[in-house]
Amino acid sequence: MVIAAQPLALPAHHRPAAAVRHLGPNWYACVMGTAIVATAGAGLPRAAHVPGLRTACAAVWALSAALLVTLLGARALHWLHHRDQARAHLLDPAVAPFYGCLAMALLAVGGGALVIGRDWIGAGPAVALDAVLFTAGTVVGLVTAVAVPYLMVVRHRIEPGRATPVWLLPLVAPMVSAVLAPPLVPHLPAGQPRETLLLAAFAMFGLSLLATLVMLPLILARLITAGPLPLALTPTLFLVLGPLGQSATAVGNIADVAPGTVPAPYDEGFAVLSVLYGVPVMGFALLWLGLAAALVVRALRRGMGFTMTWWAFTFPVGTCVTGTESLARHTGLATLDALAIALYTLLLAAWALAAVRTGRGVISGELLAAPRQ
Repeated sequence: MVIAAQPLALPAHHRPAAAVRHLGPNWYACVMGTAIVATAGAGLPRAAHVPGLRTACAAVWALSAALLVTLLGARALHWLHHRDQARAHLLDPAVAPFYGCLAMALLAVGGGALVIGRDWIGAGPAVALDAVLFTAGTVVGLVTAVAVPYLMVVRHRIEPGRATPVWLLPLVAPMVSAVLAPPLVPHLPAGQPRETLLLAAFAMFGLSLLATLVMLPLILARLITAGPLPLALTPTLFLVLGPLGQSATAVGNIADVAPGTVPAPYDEGFAVLSVLYGVPVMGFALLWLGLAAALVVRALRRGMGFTMTWWAFTFPVGTCVTGTESLARHTGLATLDALAIALYTLLLAAWALAAVRTGRGVISGELLAAPRQ
């Protein structure tokens, strides 16, 4: 008697593992883009405050925290069951830089806890959560800022003229730490602990800024000499806004807590730097925003479809909002208040579009499928 072989059903506990095989580190951009909607909204000038705004921002922060927990679990499954794919991601110069998104996702949710999440979870738990996520995110960010360029030098084989804004991702992570360290300073013991953290933030501002200044000319030269990016990568042009807006935010946040933390005249020097540095940098950010937007419109006319790169429209624009909010605080200019509101409106529209399209892609399974060859 011959017994026909029956196909074995895949055990239920293996199905989630199969679903995350192609889940890359770029998915952490969802967390970053969602968290900055909350923190940027909480920092808007009073003229923009409407009833329920702060509650809505707290809800968005809670969503970003839930997304972070979900993605950490999914990525753990990815590494556990699909190590071949995980190693392939590290050796792929187009994917490896996205490991910087993990650090920034941890930092963004932690910083949001202190800014807006405390309304729901309380000040004490918010400080504790921020301290944990800030520490983890900073360590991951510093490691990534060294490891990814190292892989690009010794393992990746990159052809001339292939530079993309994605290369900035591991370099921006320390700048996010520089932004989010100052709010933690008042929660440390007075004296050297506070001064150490503040100057560490300034050091991370410097290392990220200088690394960006080295990388940015390569990206601009690639655009000018080789033409526009492929359609699917065109949204990544917005990533250039990240180090610009974050650096302006960082010097402003450092200036906010410098008095009483560092001795004179350095405390006043940070206040001067926040304006003298922030104004020209945000001016360049607006220039780049116009260029990137024009190239995105061009790509849309040529049939650019939705991909996860559309999340590049969110976090980088959010950093421009926070950078402008910082300048508005230090200058008192109503024009900057209006600019912050306009940029936040753009951020909300970009986030809503990316979130809806991502939700549809996850439900249909298209975004979790193997990439098309």
